[in-house]
Amino acid sequence: MPNVAPFHIAIPVHNLEECRKFYRDVLNCSEGRSSDHWVDFNLFGHQLVIHYKPKSEIEDLRHNPVDGHDVPVPHYGVVLPWDTFRPFAEELKRKGVKFIIEPYIRFKGQPGEQATMFFLDPAGNALEFKAFKDLEQLFAK
Repeated sequence: MPNVAPFHIAIPVHNLEECRKFYRDVLNCSEGRSSDHWVDFNLFGHQLVIHYKPKSEIEDLRHNPVDGHDVPVPHYGVVLPWDTFRPFAEELKRKGVKFIIEPYIRFKGQPGEQATMFFLDPAGNALEFKAFKDLEQLFAK
């Protein structure tokens, strides 16, 4: 697989300081540039920007059924190395993160076997962190 360039994503948050603490202190993202309306973070080598938006202007979360779970849509996250997933999930549990979908293994023994978990940030943005047992199967059918 070729080297992957960092992605950039900007998301709305209704409480900039609460979300700043969540991304910095819970997810351990280092903070970059900021203003009184937005903050840049290093999310596992990718650029995440949280932008203040009044709560009334943030769209409600919707769900899609996947593997017997209600997967929140939209969502974003990072594909982690397989050996990083479990320690990261345990750290999130220790920090009191409430999961929408608890960490589990999908497609066990099949192409695309992966560990996955879903949770919300304080503004209600859904995050999915996953890891593939074999990263070469990221797009396997």
